[in-house]
Amino acid sequence: MRVAVVGAGVSGLTATKCCLDEGLEPTCFEQSQDVGGLWRYTEHIEAGRPSLYPSVISNTSKEMSAFSDFPYPEDFPVFLPNAQFLNYLQRYADHFSLRKHIKFGTTVVSIRKHPDFATTGQWDVVTEVEGKQTFHVFDAVMVCSGNFSEPYLPLHCFPGIERFQGQYFHSRQYKHPDIFQGKRVLVVGMGNSGVDIAVEASRVAAKVTVSTSRGAWVFSRVFDHGYPWDMVFNTRLMSLIRNSLPRPLSWWLINYRVNQWFNHKNYGLEPEQRYFLVPVLNDDLPSYILTGRITIKPGVKEFKDNSVVFHNCPEEEPIDIVVFCTGYNVSFPFLEEAIIKVENKHASLYKYVFPTHLQRPTLAILGSQVLPGVKLCRTLSSFLGLCRLPPHPKGFLWLVYMDELASFIGAKPSVLGLLCRDPQLALTIFFGPCTPYQYRLEGPGRWEGARQAILTQWDRTLKPTRTRVSTSSYSLCPSLLTVVGVLLLLAALFFGFQ
Repeated sequence: MRVAVVGAGVSGLTATKCCLDEGLEPTCFEQSQDVGGLWRYTEHIEAGRPSLYPSVISNTSKEMSAFSDFPYPEDFPVFLPNAQFLNYLQRYADHFSLRKHIKFGTTVVSIRKHPDFATTGQWDVVTEVEGKQTFHVFDAVMVCSGNFSEPYLPLHCFPGIERFQGQYFHSRQYKHPDIFQGKRVLVVGMGNSGVDIAVEASRVAAKVTVSTSRGAWVFSRVFDHGYPWDMVFNTRLMSLIRNSLPRPLSWWLINYRVNQWFNHKNYGLEPEQRYFLVPVLNDDLPSYILTGRITIKPGVKEFKDNSVVFHNCPEEEPIDIVVFCTGYNVSFPFLEEAIIKVENKHASLYKYVFPTHLQRPTLAILGSQVLPGVKLCRTLSSFLGLCRLPPHPKGFLWLVYMDELASFIGAKPSVLGLLCRDPQLALTIFFGPCTPYQYRLEGPGRWEGARQAILTQWDRTLKPTRTRVSTSSYSLCPSLLTVVGVLLLLAALFFGFQ
């Protein structure tokens, strides 16, 4: 079975590797000259490719974002600058000899159904190298080109922008903060990029204002007792509690938890929909608001020649530069519109991966909706030959979603089963972070090193930070801290509602 993989970023690399594991024949097409996708920084902006600024640091810890059979080196920092993240991807490609399956400098021009698609599920793929086009036929296609190439810039939603005399641009164009030197800066939008840019700008600008109509919950990478946020927050125990409680109580607990760092309402950040969790990762924002470097304002009402007016704020605020951090369109320019139905910047996909209306599920979209394909590809290869897709329940809960996909191929870890055979491993899986290695314990693609990777995940996490160890140092296991904290919180809730 010949499979075309579009893009050699995170999802494209693991898609290629998993195809090889399943005995398929992948050919990966990458328009740049190296692997890395989004994480390959370039000073200039390349058409059709993602663009990032040099200060970008990963929002997920190395243990939670690792490939499931390839842990990060223990000396790598817990959260990685983009250059080290790229280095990890390059190591992965070299370790599994993936480069020989990648055609660099090759652009995918079009992907169309083969004339007998209803019978064979095949695709006609046209690629281009230095102006020369080549025609291919593939049995399946995995689109791993990401979703950060086509900026969403709805200028029609901002009255008066046409008469604004200052400078404005989309965050995709941002590289360095020196353009903000001594300027009055407005950042529109409060996703991760918006907050990052606002923080960087505030170090050199005269003033920085962030406009947000919805607000957001803000997390720090440094969570309870200095441990990474996602290794504390994303455990099977916490998932069980969140999913077992009535939804209002579950969300109340989450809201209570995120406000323990600082009261979002006092900082103008509390989301309008209090039960809709929109996490933003930034370690500096609260202190920058507290010290007056950044001011939070509501949505933009209108622009004027050299100023802006916000909703519910009658006074004008002078500004020189506007950065629109308004996200990206879901775009697949090489696919016919009829193949992918996009509404409100979301594609209609089974399990966030497969177009639902195709006669044969031989087209997969990875990494464009909810999470990269690091943990998905082993499941996808088993779907590619099906005549029809299994039922698709609505809703998305990260751990539930991953377990459901893993269960399709028998790779979901059985905590109860392990409790009898390997109690230490079972307790680590249940109380500890749900790292990708859990999905390599059993099923196809089982990795012998998975157990050891799970039991040593905290060693690799603490190694780069314990560069000076005190002889009197003592610390509790993060899993134990989580259990104790949850029990105390549940006890408080129980007696509080009596």
